[in-house]
Amino acid sequence: MLVTEFSTEIVAARERFELFAEVTDQAHMPNRLRSNNQDDFRARIRILDFGELQVSMMHIPHLEVTRTAKLIRQFDPEAYQINYFLHQTGLLSLAGADTALSKGDLVMMDSSRPYRGEVRPLGPGWSHVTVQLPRRLIPLPERTVQRLLTVPIDGRRGMGGTFGRWLTDINARADEFTAADTPALAQLTTDLLASTLSRALDVEDALSPEARRRALRLRVHAFIRQHLRDPALTPDTIAAAHAVSTRHLYRLFEEEGITIAAWIRERRLEQCRNDLADPNLRNIPARAIAARWNFADPAHFSRTFRAAYGAAPSDYRQAVLNRSCGN
Repeated sequence: MLVTEFSTEIVAARERFELFAEVTDQAHMPNRLRSNNQDDFRARIRILDFGELQVSMMHIPHLEVTRTAKLIRQFDPEAYQINYFLHQTGLLSLAGADTALSKGDLVMMDSSRPYRGEVRPLGPGWSHVTVQLPRRLIPLPERTVQRLLTVPIDGRRGMGGTFGRWLTDINARADEFTAADTPALAQLTTDLLASTLSRALDVEDALSPEARRRALRLRVHAFIRQHLRDPALTPDTIAAAHAVSTRHLYRLFEEEGITIAAWIRERRLEQCRNDLADPNLRNIPARAIAARWNFADPAHFSRTFRAAYGAAPSDYRQAVLNRSCGN
């Protein structure tokens, strides 16, 4: 996987808008751009290249985007583009109909259809995520998917929320992946998007059993991560939250070669490790951090942590904090 980081601030203020237009034309598709900040357009982009599928995290100021019939004739990648509004609002127009977009919305466009959009940031930080992939990769009838063009999908809850969290998570953890992970990441992103679209269209039966199973696995993983601090997190509660049997849930994890309990334990250990390495939490005892993530027995936690990371929690914390201080 290729990760590309880009900032317009590498050039003089008057050249930044033109540079941004060039980069986005190449990364996505040609559009006509305008901004209230063209004199000093400060933008950042992080592009994750999964081959035919790209995921781009952006921080941009006010921007107006227009895709015309002329631009489509010049170049059309025959792609869907999905935008996740992390920290911005916007307006999208297709065939004369305007759609207002809010923070947390997901919205899809088609490179073969003219559209006009405007986005306005709500503050500093990443403002939105863009996913672009060929239409043929979505395992749903094209005519059916077209019904969702410019229709907001809630990216805060349900399948939309799971897809949105997946996008932000793979961006945050991009440095952990290697080129060998690219096909799996592309497939998982496509499956989760297809499941999100099919849920919004109420046509989930159109997905293949394998695609539905992969999407369910991602939803379960996201649910567990959200509820790691809940002592009532069990296979039964997880299965009930996803309307499947506990037996089906066990089979889902068996396909990964791990038990549900072991997967939960690994995720909780990761959270403990992150907290122990956080200098802002240095005054919180390791046993309190363990209890926060549902390791009630300090001795058991210490043994489990040592088995996973090769050091006792206190030793690990001291070593990491010493390195961060340059000692």
